[in-house]
Amino acid sequence: MPMLAEIAAANAAFKIIKTALSNGKEIYDCGDAVTQFFDNKSVIAKRVAKKGQSDLEAFMALEKIKAQENWLKEHMIYAGRADMHSDWLKFQSECKRNREKKARLALSKRQATMKLIVKFITVVGITVAFLPIVIYLIIFLKN
Repeated sequence: MPMLAEIAAANAAFKIIKTALSNGKEIYDCGDAVTQFFDNKSVIAKRVAKKGQSDLEAFMALEKIKAQENWLKEHMIYAGRADMHSDWLKFQSECKRNREKKARLALSKRQATMKLIVKFITVVGITVAFLPIVIYLIIFLKN
């Protein structure tokens, strides 16, 4: 399963972040790109954790992202404001919590949908099971 979309999105987001920071902008000026960078990093990291180094494409992409993160860290420490890197780490943590919350909500929604489907199938099954009995009773009572 190729990860080209996630890799391309992470690289594009980093390019936006790096360009903005190099032009004197602050990290919060490119918040969407930052969120996209870390969301895609998370997808790639999960793939590497799942398959290990056997998925060379994902592994190499994760290594590149780690180098990009290191550049961001150094930029924040040396060119950013005081405590910018610690705020950055908090932001990453918040992004992770938001991703996990979305995943939990999606799972909950999927489970609720499955329960509804099971109930529907049960009602249909019971109806189909009793329908011949009802028809037989109607025919029997008419005679």
